[in-house]
Amino acid sequence: MAVPTLSVTDSPASASDADVVLLAVRKGADGPELLAEAGFDWVAPVLEALDLSGAAEEFIRIPGVAGGPRVVALVGIGERADAASLRLAAGSALRQLKGELAVAIAVPTDDADAAAALLEGAGLGAYGYDGFRSEPKPRPTSIVLHSVFDGSAIGVDRVRAVVAAVATTKDLVNMPPADLFPERLAQIAVEAAAAVGIGSKVWDEQALAADGFGGILAVGQGSSRGPRLVRLDYTPAGASAHLALVGKGITYDSGGISLKPMTALVGMKTDMAGAATVLSAMVALAELEVPIRVTGWLCIAENLPSSTAARPNDVLRIRGGKTVEVINTDAEGRLVLADGLVAASEEQPDAIVDVATLTGAQMVALGHRIAGLMGEEDLVGQVRAAADSVDESTWPMPLPRDLMQYLKSDVADLANTKLGMTVPGMLLAGVFLQEFVGLREGADTRIPWAHLDIAGPSHNTAAGYGFTGSGATGIAVRTLIRLGEQLAAE
Repeated sequence: MAVPTLSVTDSPASASDADVVLLAVRKGADGPELLAEAGFDWVAPVLEALDLSGAAEEFIRIPGVAGGPRVVALVGIGERADAASLRLAAGSALRQLKGELAVAIAVPTDDADAAAALLEGAGLGAYGYDGFRSEPKPRPTSIVLHSVFDGSAIGVDRVRAVVAAVATTKDLVNMPPADLFPERLAQIAVEAAAAVGIGSKVWDEQALAADGFGGILAVGQGSSRGPRLVRLDYTPAGASAHLALVGKGITYDSGGISLKPMTALVGMKTDMAGAATVLSAMVALAELEVPIRVTGWLCIAENLPSSTAARPNDVLRIRGGKTVEVINTDAEGRLVLADGLVAASEEQPDAIVDVATLTGAQMVALGHRIAGLMGEEDLVGQVRAAADSVDESTWPMPLPRDLMQYLKSDVADLANTKLGMTVPGMLLAGVFLQEFVGLREGADTRIPWAHLDIAGPSHNTAAGYGFTGSGATGIAVRTLIRLGEQLAAE
């Protein structure tokens, strides 16, 4: 995990011994405007010669002056200097910086949240994954924010925990599937949880069968590396709310017997991003001692074709007894999540949120930067508010009940999908999942539930942008951390 050290100081940046000092340029009505701490007045007159407009993510490095840093980096922030713009700009600059560098940020702001966003964005942008390179790429090693606010006002411990959580998720999602298989992911989860006092329980194949987790068991039965279910339990003193998180953890998805086409097989190592997201968010909440109880359910399997694999027309019995006919073995994520949602519901939490790289239809509808969000209206609103506050993009989608007609089976309670016609696949998957969310005890209303489909946003196959490089993105980690904080504060 390549995460630089993050710190805050009130010392003048002009006297910093950092390799690079980062300044910002805003796109003003009358031309570019320099945003810099005192001591960098000499930079403003050269902006026009540098042909900088201040547009978002413009980036250039120039030589420093005698007695100061040897390099000054300038990054555009666009027209606004709010937290979102500063987070994006600092992240973009650190992503584009090359070499083993100590970086100082000397961008002034009178808002502590904006200062925290600067440090967070820089930490996120500095990430690099070199687990399998023969020669690791050097990346920034330390980032110091020069600010009028101290570490407590900025919440530097929170920034560190968030940056580390996103980096851990990226590391897991970037790992090759030969190295990250169900048992290994379960082991990593247990070890990470134990390090911060989170309890855990693991179900192997025999335990899954004994306890009726037919979805996870069936999806994983085609692989020689058997499936796992991991339950994580963070129960701090004084917690008054209980949030359940359910994550899809398909460590590699070939589609099973319904084998994917050749080009679609590449990138299917990322199908466990939901489970990685749940794990990392819970670790961060525990590190920050947020007073909310959180149980996490990591539904882990490897979906491969073999003589033991589940077949189309097989009927599975999900935890709790409901049966599902498999129409397409490549619609496997909803099968493992069904088990997880039932198990989470049995504990009667105040809210359930599942996170999954669930459907290709999400990418068709919303592309690669916006997650689909659906579920119970009030909780959807809370999740979206959490996402908006950390500048992660979601879009609420409906769950039309008329789609249930496409989930009818001749032999079981439900079919897992519909073939042979155009259906709104992201919505159909959401409608399927909703059937496994439990009722409130003594009531006929479902436990509040929200579903995040992160199929597109979880993995960036294009050029880097903002604080996001190519590969795993860590989407939804920051949203879940903020959601936990918000629910704890209610």
